[in-house]
Amino acid sequence: MESQLHLSECSNHVDTMAEPMQDPGLEDPDNVAKYKAAADIANAAMKQVIAGCVSGASVRDLCVSSDAFMHEGTQKVYARKVDGVAIPRGVAFPTCISINNVVCHYSPLVSDPDTTIQDGDLVKIDLGCHVDGYIAVNAHTLVVGATAENPVTGRKADVILAAYNCCEAIARMVKPGASSPAITEIISEIASDFNCTPIKDMLCFQMTKDTITGEKSIIQNPTDGTREYDCTFEPYEVYALDVLISTGTGKGRPSEQRTSVYRKTGEHYSLRLKNSRQLYAEATSRFRSMPFTLRAFESETKARMGLRECLEHGLLEPYDVIEEKQGEFVAQFRTTVLLMPNGNLKITTGGFDPATCSSEFDVKSKATKDILATSLSSKKKKKKKSKKPAAAAAE
Repeated sequence: MESQLHLSECSNHVDTMAEPMQDPGLEDPDNVAKYKAAADIANAAMKQVIAGCVSGASVRDLCVSSDAFMHEGTQKVYARKVDGVAIPRGVAFPTCISINNVVCHYSPLVSDPDTTIQDGDLVKIDLGCHVDGYIAVNAHTLVVGATAENPVTGRKADVILAAYNCCEAIARMVKPGASSPAITEIISEIASDFNCTPIKDMLCFQMTKDTITGEKSIIQNPTDGTREYDCTFEPYEVYALDVLISTGTGKGRPSEQRTSVYRKTGEHYSLRLKNSRQLYAEATSRFRSMPFTLRAFESETKARMGLRECLEHGLLEPYDVIEEKQGEFVAQFRTTVLLMPNGNLKITTGGFDPATCSSEFDVKSKATKDILATSLSSKKKKKKKSKKPAAAAAE
């Protein structure tokens, strides 16, 4: 939280970078196509990272290659200039790979000690990209070495299935006319079914053009003193549905790992130091309002030198690396959902196979099971035109 911890997109900060002019949203088919184009690239990047999560793999190398994949992929679509101006596109959320009890935002820099993935690690992958400011984010959890033939068991399986079922349920419940308290309630219910706990004060945010943390949000496990986030969902809205579940108490704390991901807040201040001005100017020109990693800058040293003044005056917001208690496990699933007239359209996925996990627990409520069994889309079947009887046709 902004006043407590920075958790995924769970900061209390509502984006002030949004333009005052309201851009057309999902009502415009072209914009739906841009969301889908970004989603295709994010899904492909996720597939690549999943394949690379093997024993001995470098977390930093996977993050670097995934970010490069998303950047290169977005440059290949919508390449034609509009009125002589290139359509902005690129990474919208730098790849983070957080292992076991690390909750989120671990994306090591070149100057940081690297982390090597081990067999049996519970790995969370979080990433996103955009086309013309239309953002698609994706998060997935796996256990290294687990397969349908050799599924993971125990607490790792419990927490993964809890997070997966939560995400699948709310992807069906976030629909026009519904409200956020019901979402908070079902996340708590499903997590409890698996003897797990949602990470406290995590938020799912509405997304709009150029805005990854929009005006509306859903809180998954509010603590005492947390302000209300009640909202009602409307047609043509877009949400990043982000679920983080823990085998522990759900209380995250700042890690000793260095923060590497930041984003602009929209605040204004005349920076005095040259390195600060260069950092802020490059962040603006390359990433606009999107989160970015210091790893993306040519000189990490100069970027770090300019960081302090930007943080002191509120121009940048950090995405701190957060941890649960050592020995606990945290699972995450995040998907981008478009609220369309014919039903929700879930455009990002890591292709999770529930058969890779075997838990002694399951969803208990019949009502919740019914929700999970429903289709996301509610397209109506076209009625076949009845043929006129031959005698009637002859009259």
